[in-house]
Amino acid sequence: MDNKENFDCLKLENQMCFPLYACSKEIIRRYKPYLDDVDLTYTQYIAMMVMWEKKKVNVKTLGESLYLDSGTLTPVLKKLESKGYISRERSSEDERNLVVTITEAGEELKEKAVDIPKKMGQCVRLTPDEAKTLYSLLYKVIGCVREDEDE
Repeated sequence: MDNKENFDCLKLENQMCFPLYACSKEIIRRYKPYLDDVDLTYTQYIAMMVMWEKKKVNVKTLGESLYLDSGTLTPVLKKLESKGYISRERSSEDERNLVVTITEAGEELKEKAVDIPKKMGQCVRLTPDEAKTLYSLLYKVIGCVREDEDE
């Protein structure tokens, strides 16, 4: 018979991926009412965060910033464009590059969204040091996983 200990690695409680998944799902669920107020999905919101910061960026760079492939990002950008928050156009220097630019309406949306991070911070209830530590650890995990993928 199989030794029960051989299968301990398959217990949900022993998986690092599960609390990461559950936490992400719950955090995004808590964002929903705040994002509904500004008529954005979570993915649209994170795309707009990059746009508020960069103003103009090519799609490839935007996808890299958000860890999203073009198949996921394209419909998000089309929806944001239809809402009037961004414009998409081919680069004049290189037709292969699609450039995304924030519009005036997109900039105005920032005023409506500015309190969302503070509201979410109240939901999470971490001390500033705990938040910094978690942030650092999560990006370390992302870096390690992506590094292994490139090998």
